[in-house]
Amino acid sequence: MENRYFRSIENSAKGTEFPLDTLLAELSFNRDGLLPVIAQDHVSREVLMMAWMNREALEHTLASGNITYWSRSRAQLWRKGETSGNHQRLLKLRIDCDGDTLLCDVEQVGPACHTGRSNCFYLSVDRHKNSVTLDGE
Repeated sequence: MENRYFRSIENSAKGTEFPLDTLLAELSFNRDGLLPVIAQDHVSREVLMMAWMNREALEHTLASGNITYWSRSRAQLWRKGETSGNHQRLLKLRIDCDGDTLLCDVEQVGPACHTGRSNCFYLSVDRHKNSVTLDGE
């Protein structure tokens, strides 16, 4: 669904600044109050994982600089690395053109995936062979 606010600013000049509070208020959270978030390594540009944030998780992340997600399975805030020690430090937050997805450039400490892999995308689909291969370390 089109977000009119984000549509209204898409042709603004490069470098135009907008108040953070305004953009946060205009984000398009889903019916569960969540936004998908992609975490990407700031150096390698490797996509590390996808998770969810609610408004509170986003506010914690912006205030602390440490990534906080919303755990759908536990229905609670989840500070990345809280138990594993594999933290993500926010370096840059990007909002997509519709205001419904976030991209976090992060400094990843340790593996991003709970499996111990560097990222969560280690299963590769080969549509021609109709198979899936386990990649990654």
